[in-house]
Amino acid sequence: MIERHIVLEDIDPVVFYGVNNTNIQMIKALFPKLRIVARGNVIKVMGDEEELCAFEEAVLALEKHCDKYNSLSEEVILDIVNGNTSKIEKTGDAIVYSVTGKPITPRSGNQLKLVREFEKNDMIFAIGPAGSGKTYTAIALAVRALKNKEIKKIILSRPAVEAGEKLGFLPGDMKEKIDPYLQPLYDALQDMIPPTKLKEYMELNIIQIAPLAFMRGRTLNDAVVILDEAQNTTAQQIKMFLTRMGMNTKMIVTGDMTQIDLPPSQMSGLVQAMKILKNVKGISFVELSKKDIVRHKLVTRIVEAYEKFEEKAGKEKTDSSNHSNKKRNEQSID
Repeated sequence: MIERHIVLEDIDPVVFYGVNNTNIQMIKALFPKLRIVARGNVIKVMGDEEELCAFEEAVLALEKHCDKYNSLSEEVILDIVNGNTSKIEKTGDAIVYSVTGKPITPRSGNQLKLVREFEKNDMIFAIGPAGSGKTYTAIALAVRALKNKEIKKIILSRPAVEAGEKLGFLPGDMKEKIDPYLQPLYDALQDMIPPTKLKEYMELNIIQIAPLAFMRGRTLNDAVVILDEAQNTTAQQIKMFLTRMGMNTKMIVTGDMTQIDLPPSQMSGLVQAMKILKNVKGISFVELSKKDIVRHKLVTRIVEAYEKFEEKAGKEKTDSSNHSNKKRNEQSID
């Protein structure tokens, strides 16, 4: 009798074993000649050589399925063990699959453009209004690259700028102080990576979430690096961030030009960077619009209402300025 240990490295064992261990019990039932003991992420199996080889092959296929789709059902187990893999392969334009097994796909033309530009270029600027899916799509692309072992880590960053509020002193250690600024990034990751695996990735620094100020002095290799809310960076900050780029690294910079929270006297680094870098080879710009908004239908209406208000305010300001200039000119002639 031969004994072997199989380590589940890329997946959450809880998902693999199933609720109340239903999946692993079914696997045991499909291999009655083997003695199988599963603890943590290690499966210990004993039996003859031929049966062991068949079992290892099946577990490897099940692990790949679980890693890709974040789910494993008894029906899928039966199909994979019996070699019926063709009928379980999911189709479509899914970037990755959520923790519930639901495909995460581009939901608009510009989101699809972002996916395609990511495949062709190493640096992408994704600009658009709230709810247009720029950050969520960017994180999905990063998770896919990590799952496919194209990179070794994901680095997510944001400038720590309050949206028109002065929060003052925040209690806790450094992580507790900056976490509120980074919560939207956590939310997206929690949709795409099972909790146990996400915790492991963060403890091992495979996924890093940090405020922009912590980027200085680093060279970021073998990574997908995302700078979110880039409209709130200064010129010096965004230049510092962009020059962190190392070998085998892709960068995605996202921002919303209508939600700049910097002091009125300070120019957004994103605005300046887009002007300076617009003709640089290897850098792509994807502009999303209100048509790409995938939140509640009211978000689209709110964005449209603000656009009309700002357009009207701008026209009134221009008319007022022209009137003042005309009046000064008349007084000058007199």
